[in-house]
Amino acid sequence: MAEERSDLEERILAKDQHTKEIDLVNRDPRHINEDVVKVDFEDVIAEPVGTYSFDGVWKSSYTSFTVSKYWCYRLLSAALGVPLAVLWGFLFALISFCHIWAVVPCIKSYLIEIQCVSRIYSLCIHTFCDPLFEALSRVCSRINVALRKEP
Repeated sequence: MAEERSDLEERILAKDQHTKEIDLVNRDPRHINEDVVKVDFEDVIAEPVGTYSFDGVWKSSYTSFTVSKYWCYRLLSAALGVPLAVLWGFLFALISFCHIWAVVPCIKSYLIEIQCVSRIYSLCIHTFCDPLFEALSRVCSRINVALRKEP
């Protein structure tokens, strides 16, 4: 049973990321846009008590807002969704490329090179500053402070 499960997990992990199935029902599984784009009619338009419009106007306004928001989003995503997805894919590929081929090697190179400087700096500090500070600490250790309250 455990072997079957590990084989299944290996097949799932080995499956190409580009061919994985996407969830068409839950399109925000990580809740990225949980509180950002949830804008309903009641969040934008509200009539306080005593200033109500006609019921027909209120219902028509609600329907117009909801339907226009729905269809405008669908039309914009149909027209611009794929080009923007390509743009964002290119941008994140560029960021990944720069990070993998430039940033990390520069940081690793810097860390290797700074070790030599660090050793020289440490040697200088221990050679010149340690004796000075030890002498100062011995001089200052003989100082006694007494507090008196004068009447």
